[in-house]
Amino acid sequence: MLLSAETPDFISPLDWPPNSPDLNPVDCAIWSILQKRVYRSQIRGVDHLKERVIEEWRRFDQNIIDRAVNQWRGVIDCINVYARNGDTSNI
Repeated sequence: MLLSAETPDFISPLDWPPNSPDLNPVDCAIWSILQKRVYRSQIRGVDHLKERVIEEWRRFDQNIIDRAVNQWRGVIDCINVYARNGDTSNI
């Protein structure tokens, strides 16, 4: 399993929320920043869009990704506290 192999000390695949966009740092932080950068110039078509995404991703600062992941860890910690207490109504 890719997740287990690539992130062995991060979050167990069993604890990973499968369909929760509000818990996904890529959707919340990284993609919004990438989108703003990609659309700084007018997109002329699908191929141009692909080029712009690749170009901006190559320029992307690892610190942005690290901050998003670290914020996410805090959210997961809160969820684990709720789960341990048996209260998942706020998750």
